[in-house]
Amino acid sequence: MRKTIAISAMMLLSLSVFPAVLAAQQAGKLREPDVIFVPTPQEVVDAMLKLAGVHKGDVVYDLGCGDGRTVVTAAKTYGVRAVGIDINPVRIEEAKENVQKNGVGNLVTLRNEDLFEADIKEASVVTLYLLTSLNIKLRPKLWRELKPGTRVVSHSFDMGDWKPEKSESVNGRMIYLWRIPANAAAQAGQSTGASYGRPGNR
Repeated sequence: MRKTIAISAMMLLSLSVFPAVLAAQQAGKLREPDVIFVPTPQEVVDAMLKLAGVHKGDVVYDLGCGDGRTVVTAAKTYGVRAVGIDINPVRIEEAKENVQKNGVGNLVTLRNEDLFEADIKEASVVTLYLLTSLNIKLRPKLWRELKPGTRVVSHSFDMGDWKPEKSESVNGRMIYLWRIPANAAAQAGQSTGASYGRPGNR
């Protein structure tokens, strides 16, 4: 009898622990973040979305969403769907709290993923706060996967030899706007890693 109870207890313990172990294993597949989290000031977030011309029907993707302030602002101010992607699960939890606090859970989706591997095809606006080297590494993916005319806005860092359509200063912080060109997918397919540069680990 005691043996049966002990086995049953062990089985229950295994069932309760297994999901947590599985989640940890899945989380372990993601690499370390490329950059440390430095939040974009709210006034810069507002200016980035304004520069992108966000309007009804847009889908805003924030790659490296941090605490979710950009996707929350897009949903709350413009009433558009927004997707935040971040490789760091701690940031995603912070973003979830921000989304809940602002009551925009019906419009915002958060994904704990590697932005270089994530599916971003539905985006009509992409926002970034990475590094120039990471922007350049990301550029072929943007060109391959995004529809022509999709707007890309970056805080502080440019795209190397891909010149922005517009740029402006927000209290000393630069923001940049590009549009995905009509022939971008073909050009991205012909590109090599050397033509875009290969950033080192940071």
